[in-house]
Amino acid sequence: MEPQRRRRVLVVDDDHAVQVSLALLLKQAGFDAACADGPREALAQLDATPFDLVLQDMNFSLQTSGEEGLDLLARVKAAHPALPVLLMTAWGSIALAVRGVKAGAANFFTKPWDNAQLVDLIEATLDLGTPPAASSRTRAALDAKYDFTDIVGAHPKLLKVLETIAQVAATRAPVLILGESGTGKELIADAIHRNSPRRAAPIVKINMGAITTSLFESEMFGHVRGAFTDARDNRKGHIASADGGTLFLDEIGELNRGDQVKLLRVLQDQRYQPVGASRAEQADVRVISATNRELAELVAAGDFREDLFYRLNLITIRLPPLRERRSDIPLLARHIVEHVADSYGLRAVALAPQALDWLAAQPWPGNIRQLKQTLERTLLLAGKDVLTQADFLATSAVDEGVSGGRLGVDGMTLDQVERLMIEQALRQHAGNISRVAKALGLSRTALYRRLERHGLAGADGAA
Repeated sequence: MEPQRRRRVLVVDDDHAVQVSLALLLKQAGFDAACADGPREALAQLDATPFDLVLQDMNFSLQTSGEEGLDLLARVKAAHPALPVLLMTAWGSIALAVRGVKAGAANFFTKPWDNAQLVDLIEATLDLGTPPAASSRTRAALDAKYDFTDIVGAHPKLLKVLETIAQVAATRAPVLILGESGTGKELIADAIHRNSPRRAAPIVKINMGAITTSLFESEMFGHVRGAFTDARDNRKGHIASADGGTLFLDEIGELNRGDQVKLLRVLQDQRYQPVGASRAEQADVRVISATNRELAELVAAGDFREDLFYRLNLITIRLPPLRERRSDIPLLARHIVEHVADSYGLRAVALAPQALDWLAAQPWPGNIRQLKQTLERTLLLAGKDVLTQADFLATSAVDEGVSGGRLGVDGMTLDQVERLMIEQALRQHAGNISRVAKALGLSRTALYRRLERHGLAGADGAA
């Protein structure tokens, strides 16, 4: 039996000290390493020798814009599309690294790096590999092997997400799900759990933006009788409830720094101590987290702990917004209308071809959540067997953001779109915070934080 080939890693950096340090670390971790000073030498080595992974710096000259790094990344992915690339950057260039990940890099790490964390990231990236081209597997082929219930669509970007779920579900690696509000992050978490060996145990879902600091430890770790005034009985926390299963931390970007430390301790050794208890408890949980914010940029701004970020994002899944997979909108619309009609006990309702075309052409800044709300209101108000484009316009069911395409979100940042959606919801519900929060799919606490961040005020006192 032939010995297994050692996996080869190419280090691309013009700093000789970085090359030596990474090559030594890779050798100690059981990899073969080669080094290149810049793009030309790197591309030549990649053409001449098979590699399993590239560790690539973002700058190779006195210029520090990172454009050289992005150009090299594009050339590597064009010539070797299945080869995973990890980008090296400094915290001051986090936004640049995020651009690189969106352009095809598997992930990034920062200088100076933590050796153990970097080896974990390298091994996870190699074990995961790069998902095959989305066109190489059809939705039907994936559904034959995995349970992707309630995830509707067949766009290549969605298929790539499903491929990644298929690869990581069986592991216990922590997963970070990134995506705009309304893109279906909770459905992805459910799919990871449902296709994992932990499927028989519970998935415990926690909205981190809804837990106040004063209740964080009691909610997450539980408490014993007498721990505080109202603790009349022992209470199991979320972590204990998820033992043997999955802990889904939604809106992880809303967690304040003090509570981030407490969560980090649990993730490091899988141990927690109920409030008032004299000893720690062990928990076997797989952590999946999600946010509509860019955690790496929050770290760079000092709002999120770097060590917790690395604990959470060993595997990162980025969900495409609905506007980037428009071909799925007719499929989603039919699925939603069927589900809504059934839930209200109504007869089957169809969508006219022109209505589907119109729906597919809208920007949908609120993504699937906004599409569902639009379809549900129109179905209920129109009261017809076949919904037409005129029905959507006549019932005023479409938010100002999509009616007639009057709101152009091109060129707007995610924060600007979020502010605009909150403003529209505040107007629509006359400032009623409870109704606005429900319409946007947020808790009241999370909405209050967004109101404060955007400098908005609600009629019932939010500011």
